[in-house]
Amino acid sequence: MQKKIITASSLVAILALGSCTSTQPPQQTQAATEQKQEETNPLLKEWTGPYGGVPAFDKMNLAELKPAMEKAMALNLTEIDAIANNPQPATFENTIEEMERAGDELGRVFTYYGIWSSNVSTPEFRKVQAELAPKISEFNSKISQNEKLFQRVKTVYENSKKNPLPEDQQRVVQLVYEGFAMEGADLSPEKKQRYAEINKELSSLYTDFSNNILADEEGYVVYFTKDQLGGLPESFVKAAAKAAADRGKEGQYAVTNTRSSIDQFLTYSDERALREKVWKNYYSRADNADENDNNENIKKILKLRNERVKLMGYDNYAQWRLQNRMAKTPEAAMDLMQAVWPAAVARAKEEIADMQQIANKTSKTKITIEPWDYRYYAEKVRQEKYDLNSDEVKQYLELGNLTDAIFFTAGELFNFKFTPVPEGSVPVFHEDVKVWEVTDKTTGQHIGLWYLDPFARQGKRSGAWATTYRAHTTFDGKKTVLSSNNSNFVKPAPGEPVLVSWDDAETFFHEFGHALHFLASNVKYPTLNSGVRDYTEFQSQLLERWLSTDKVINQFLKHYKTGEPMPKELVAKIEKASTFNQGFATTEFLASALMDMYFHMADPENLDPDKFERETLNKLGMPKEIVMRHRSPHFGHVFSGEGYATGYYGYLWADVLTSDAAEAFAEAPGEFYDAEVAARLVKYLFAPRNSMDPADAYRKFRGRDAKIDALMRDRGFPVPKPQSKK
Repeated sequence: MQKKIITASSLVAILALGSCTSTQPPQQTQAATEQKQEETNPLLKEWTGPYGGVPAFDKMNLAELKPAMEKAMALNLTEIDAIANNPQPATFENTIEEMERAGDELGRVFTYYGIWSSNVSTPEFRKVQAELAPKISEFNSKISQNEKLFQRVKTVYENSKKNPLPEDQQRVVQLVYEGFAMEGADLSPEKKQRYAEINKELSSLYTDFSNNILADEEGYVVYFTKDQLGGLPESFVKAAAKAAADRGKEGQYAVTNTRSSIDQFLTYSDERALREKVWKNYYSRADNADENDNNENIKKILKLRNERVKLMGYDNYAQWRLQNRMAKTPEAAMDLMQAVWPAAVARAKEEIADMQQIANKTSKTKITIEPWDYRYYAEKVRQEKYDLNSDEVKQYLELGNLTDAIFFTAGELFNFKFTPVPEGSVPVFHEDVKVWEVTDKTTGQHIGLWYLDPFARQGKRSGAWATTYRAHTTFDGKKTVLSSNNSNFVKPAPGEPVLVSWDDAETFFHEFGHALHFLASNVKYPTLNSGVRDYTEFQSQLLERWLSTDKVINQFLKHYKTGEPMPKELVAKIEKASTFNQGFATTEFLASALMDMYFHMADPENLDPDKFERETLNKLGMPKEIVMRHRSPHFGHVFSGEGYATGYYGYLWADVLTSDAAEAFAEAPGEFYDAEVAARLVKYLFAPRNSMDPADAYRKFRGRDAKIDALMRDRGFPVPKPQSKK
């Protein structure tokens, strides 16, 4: 259901306010220019080399990060002050465009910062990160609370309402103005000061929250022995042996505390006591009443967020956050979730009953289904009801073939071609990272690069995500895209294939959808590459649908040993089982999304996160056999930053669009490869990025608004009957 997301360090988002991540050459004052000429720090230097310049990942030295960040922020503030103090009347050209130009060095430093934070973190980096977080917050406040700058932005915004600008410029002005307004630019000096103090406190809490999760992911490993391998697939056994050997436990086997590892173990292991231990390790991350416990952090974060929005007159954080999302209000988001929740829970109860039946028949001792049994017995039900064995499916899902499959899909829909770059021609931050050049199939025109970092390792955050190192713009000259996908597949033993589950294959397509969204961009201004949170998952969720198309299955889902395509009988079983376990998938996701919203609509005073989570889920009728996909103490989407705070519902909102759009393809003459529908897809839903309102963009693609009906059909849930008019 839910896919992990999608960006680099959440702190990068704070720069969007002042459009500070532009990679365009700024117009500096003489002092700033002189400073730059003296600069030798490689993290600040302009990217050189092929493909319009690439990050110098081979020059990353942690000792240079803090001075680079401090210098880049100082340079950016010099640029911002020059814009704010311009004696000429404010215009789009001398205010908004100059803001779009600013922050070249800072954007580069944040690229490296994001890599350290997400891909190659170390205890040493985390110390630097803790020092930098409040400084970055202070820097951000100096821009968002720059009164002269805001007045210039406001002037341009108000003038544009009287004398409209070209559409893309009008959209930039709107987004920049709204960003300032939402960050309290109109507050009194006293309230602005408190606002900045809150942001500074929050920045440190977010860093602490994130690092606590990572510490528990690194520190909790379950080791087991040869006599405990029952039920586990050969590929997992080999990978587990390597994971143990890498940690100095030769001859043993290891389950690491990441989703890719625990999902497989919980699905296949016959060792119930060991399953319980692995499950409890994973779902108790940052909730162990020790130095990595996050419950106090949650309390503080909720209080500070609430205090901050009250300064601006909002009733709660959710109300403030959703005003510029597709949902607009927390009530609209809740209405959608509560329309789906009863059907999801009802289906989950049916699934649990099916599991209990099998457990009653097959277990040597009488058991009642517990959360650590869910995946194990779900797999048994899948085999019995649909004669579908997940391990059999994995034999046809080899990572190299899946990579070719996503390239084929991109070629059919976007006319993109992916070619490996010559070895060593583009620096990478880890030996596992591979790079491809992206070109137009017809013209050969260079579009960008795509980096893939596929494997789990110590210091890499869990999940899967996409990010950009450089976004497309044509402002001040064309900039091509540097995009990245990051996964946590279990690294195989030498010479062994990387075989993944169907869910992981869907996630691979999903994250590639984000990369295609970056690569397809045709916007002029950097700000227009931003996103609307409950819309940005739509493009990626839609791309998942191509995994199960005939062209992909017949060409790329090949048995890793024989090379034979997946048999039609197995494909039919997968299709028949497509709505299987949707009760679990939807319930575990929605529980997290609902908790996110309830946390931010509640009074945070004296709130006990653990008690609040338990009591709220109990009121909702959460089945005891299922746990939230992300329990509160490790809900990094929501408490490691603000990108998904009261926005986790967005995956479901986007899935309504996804299901509806997929039916547009299914109904077309060429189905999922229909040229006309694909052209509309690229033109309206991918290339514009945030240059038009998402609701308008979807209507242009579909000819109408999306309906919930397709989503319910996709999940095998009853379609709601139309409300009768009174």
